[in-house]
Amino acid sequence: MTLTWIAAALGARHAHRVARIQSLWGGYGELERVALDDGRTVVVKSARPPAGVVEDAAFARKCRSYDVELAFYRGPAARCDATCRVAALLAARASERAWVLVLEDLDAAGYAERVDEAEGARLDAALGWLAAVHARFLGERVDGLWPVGTYWQLETRRDELAAIEDPALRAIAPRLAEQLRGARFQTLVHGDPKEANFCFGAAGVAAVDFQYAGGGCGMVDVAYLLYGRADEPADGIDRPRLASYFRHLRRALAPGVDGDALEAEWRALYPIARLDFCRFLAGWRPARWRADARGQRFVRASASW
Repeated sequence: MTLTWIAAALGARHAHRVARIQSLWGGYGELERVALDDGRTVVVKSARPPAGVVEDAAFARKCRSYDVELAFYRGPAARCDATCRVAALLAARASERAWVLVLEDLDAAGYAERVDEAEGARLDAALGWLAAVHARFLGERVDGLWPVGTYWQLETRRDELAAIEDPALRAIAPRLAEQLRGARFQTLVHGDPKEANFCFGAAGVAAVDFQYAGGGCGMVDVAYLLYGRADEPADGIDRPRLASYFRHLRRALAPGVDGDALEAEWRALYPIARLDFCRFLAGWRPARWRADARGQRFVRASASW
């Protein structure tokens, strides 16, 4: 039984479920808080394909994502310090179609606050977290992760590409992906850095959910985090927050990195990363995309594709 295994793996006598935190996307499992008899609490992520699931491209992508998350926690997570805090992996087991990750309880560690839309210092902290990760893994390729990170990257979203109603946006999609892949400066990207995946508190900020971590240009993370905010500028380019991200990034860069060249390249790629995410939205939920007036305006304004 999982609870018996958790207790044994963590050197406790007993473990019991405290609360269900949330279900995983697509009915693939759940997050639970578990208490040990020695007073500790942990968060357990249990994943398994739901009964009757169609074993298509989406199924393969989802299963691969749990292998990727486990690879992240077993590898690069160990190099993430207080500037890019993540939960510690305490125990794990995986089979072909079942995954159990026992993680440090970030609430107990001082990161208990969640927000629907980060503002002010919280949003700046999230940008700082991204900058710290991007700087730390700049120029590295991490084994076991997605070769190209993010859940919307084109090669894993061919069905969504075919569903795009705008022929111009559909036609430009390969070129957008090529420009991002061709960036001189590549790093490790989180791949899904929405507010729900940041934990805030007096201790600062920590991030969770690394199923789509992999290689890429750091701008894909930033464009995703800033997309669709209530105070988004009319042209879609949030210059003050981009400036804040690059201030964090420059402070975190290792000696010898050409910060000017890096910033110049990534600033030029920010609109490309935003267009690439628009491409995904247009094919993923066409009806919702039709209602995204600001997103469509950004696509129309990018007529120089």
